[in-house]
Amino acid sequence: MTSLEIAGIAFVCIFGGALLGMFCRTVLPEHHLNPESKDVVKVGMGLIATMAALVLGLLTGSAKSAFDTQDGELKQMAADVLLLDRTLAHYGPETKNIRDQIRNAIAYKLAATWPEDGSAARVDTSETTPVVERIEDDIRALSPQNDAQRAFQSRALELTGALLQTRWLMFGQQAGNAIQTPLLVVMVFWLAALFASFGLFAPRNATVIAVLCVSALSVAGAILLILEMNQPFQGLVKVSSAPLRFTLAHLGQ
Repeated sequence: MTSLEIAGIAFVCIFGGALLGMFCRTVLPEHHLNPESKDVVKVGMGLIATMAALVLGLLTGSAKSAFDTQDGELKQMAADVLLLDRTLAHYGPETKNIRDQIRNAIAYKLAATWPEDGSAARVDTSETTPVVERIEDDIRALSPQNDAQRAFQSRALELTGALLQTRWLMFGQQAGNAIQTPLLVVMVFWLAALFASFGLFAPRNATVIAVLCVSALSVAGAILLILEMNQPFQGLVKVSSAPLRFTLAHLGQ
C-alpha cells in the first residue's frame, strides 16, 4: 500500500474511534458516566496520550533525520562526481571515454530515480553497478606518464571509491528505513482509543464532530509525513534532483 492509503486507513480508524465513543455514550448507563468514571478515563487516556505523543515525536525525528541524511549523501555524491570529472579532465584527453561513461551513468540515474513520464521511481538501479565498477577499472588501467598524471589518477580512484561507498550507503538506508507494521498498528490503536474517549464525553453537535474530524485528519497527516520521509525518493515528499541535474549540466566541460 502507498503512504497515502495507509494514512487514509489511519484517519478512518482514528475518527471512527471518536464516532464509536459518541455512540457508546448513548447506550451506556448513566452511572458509567459519573464524575468518578470520567476521572479514571481521563487518567488512563492521559497516559495513552503521553505515550502516543512521545512515539510520534520520535518517529518524526527519526524520519526527518533519515531524510536529511539521504539528501546530504545525494549532494555529496553529486559533488564527488563533478570533482571526478574535473580530475579526469586535468589528467588528459585519454580519459574522454571514461568521462562519457560517467555522464551516461548520471543521466540514467536521473531518468530512473526522477522519471519525467510519471512512472514509478527506481532507487536501486542495480544494473548500473557493473558500469560504475568498470569506470573504476578503466581509471586504474590508465598509464600515467608523469607525476601530475599519477596524482590525478590516485585522486580519481579515491573519488570513485567514495562514490561507490556513498551509493551502497544510500541503497542500504533506503531499504532499512521502513516503519515496522506492528509499531504502526499499535500507534493507530492508541490514537483510536484516545479519540474514543474524546467522543465518549463530548456533546453530539456539528462543531464537536468537525473538530474531532480535523484533529483526526491532522494526526493522520503526521503519519503520512513520517511514511513519506522514510521513502525519500518516492511519493509526495522527495529528495530534490537539483544537485544531480546541476552536475549533469556541467559534466564534460
